[in-house]
Amino acid sequence: MAKSIKRNYVYNMIYNVLIVLTPLITAPYTSRIFHADGVGIISFVASVTAYFNLFSDMGSGGYGQREIAYVRNDIEKRSIIFWEVMIFRIVNTAIALTIYLIIALFFVKSHRTVFLIYAINIVNTVCAIGWFLVGLEEFGKIVFRNLIIKIIDIAFLFTFVRKQSDLPLYAGAYAFFSLMGNVALWGYLKGYIIKPDLKSLHPYRNIKTILSLFAPSIAIQVYTVLDKTMIGIFTEGTFENGYYEQALKISRIVLALVTSLAGVMIPRIAYLFGQNDREQISFYMYRSYSFVWLISVPLCLGLIGISDNLVPWFFGPGYDKVAGLLKISSFIIIAIGFGNTTGNQYLIPTKRQHLFTYSVVTGAVINFSMNIVLIRMYQSYGAVIASVVAEIAVTSVQFYIVRKEISSYRVIISGINYYISGGIMLAVLIFLNSKLTPSPVHTAIMIFTGAAVYVSSLFILRDKFFLEYSAKPFEFLRRKFARRK
Repeated sequence: MAKSIKRNYVYNMIYNVLIVLTPLITAPYTSRIFHADGVGIISFVASVTAYFNLFSDMGSGGYGQREIAYVRNDIEKRSIIFWEVMIFRIVNTAIALTIYLIIALFFVKSHRTVFLIYAINIVNTVCAIGWFLVGLEEFGKIVFRNLIIKIIDIAFLFTFVRKQSDLPLYAGAYAFFSLMGNVALWGYLKGYIIKPDLKSLHPYRNIKTILSLFAPSIAIQVYTVLDKTMIGIFTEGTFENGYYEQALKISRIVLALVTSLAGVMIPRIAYLFGQNDREQISFYMYRSYSFVWLISVPLCLGLIGISDNLVPWFFGPGYDKVAGLLKISSFIIIAIGFGNTTGNQYLIPTKRQHLFTYSVVTGAVINFSMNIVLIRMYQSYGAVIASVVAEIAVTSVQFYIVRKEISSYRVIISGINYYISGGIMLAVLIFLNSKLTPSPVHTAIMIFTGAAVYVSSLFILRDKFFLEYSAKPFEFLRRKFARRK
């Protein structure tokens, strides 16, 4: 294969971290300027806008990415797929944007300015062509230009956003720079696509397949966005959404380290499926599960251990509730890690999106039902509990679906060393938390100590997967030094 999985994982991890890193870097600053209610306004408006983005895409991104992976060596076929997906998205976005503007202008009574500004995010769907580059496994190109845009975005925020009344300016900067990041990627298309024969374009020829990929997107949206909307409806004010949003910001950046591998493996599994190489697919799947255990366990337990020390200094006064939310939401990291691997990485590339849909619809129903009850009773705590239960349900259903192809027992047993090492690490972090006061230095001490304990435990347990991959960087440096010598 022309592309390196390890290199693409690093690229995709950087890209995914980049997406959430901007709001995370700026969170200590914005949380003090806008307070919990201002952060809650942005969170609520973004959750509403997400529904229209969902309609604009309607599963076309996932469809395009998979189809490009199948025919990536044929420039004519991939050009046809590209232009068909683009036409499909332009039509959908025009409809979604029209409806959104009508609602914002005539039905929205509060925060109308922010609603109108976020219309830019709907236009963003048309300009986003990351799905095409991912299908070609060109992750490096996505990272490079977005990195530049994000740096400019952060610099703009710290320079021009100064007071609470600058909330519309903050929303506008976020929407505008996101759009610029996607527009910048169009410069890479030259050489990858050609001008197709217009008669060969039939954007709705695979509408059934696209809609089959759209169905799970709706379900996923229910338990990733609807919870914020329901918090805004069922609770008074925007404070609870602010707490919930801040906890999710930290969880998302940590989660990106786990889910980035699945993003890289989707086009690779799709390619191998097209070649009917079942043995290699099985090999990659079990390696992926080992990787999820290796990364997700310390991240989950680590967040639980440091949250009380991190939150007070990171977000400032008035955000104490975020620490408790973060402890509960940390379990999502493990659940989504395995759900991503089984669902996105395996079921969708092997053309069983209907089974993937079944799993996420199950999670959506559970999440929605629990939200109705728990948000009324426990507010943001209720929403995060419902999300954790829903994600666990999704992963469990997916393992049941693939039980004849992938041994869940083998997957669970492969994580024993990571449970033990993670438990030891958490015990050390709890002890340190009782001795250290909240501060950046003490949080850093806890992070480095926890990482050292986890790694040392894996060395002592002689974990094969960890030892194999931890030795490779040293071997690379040894060979490089030998060549120079």
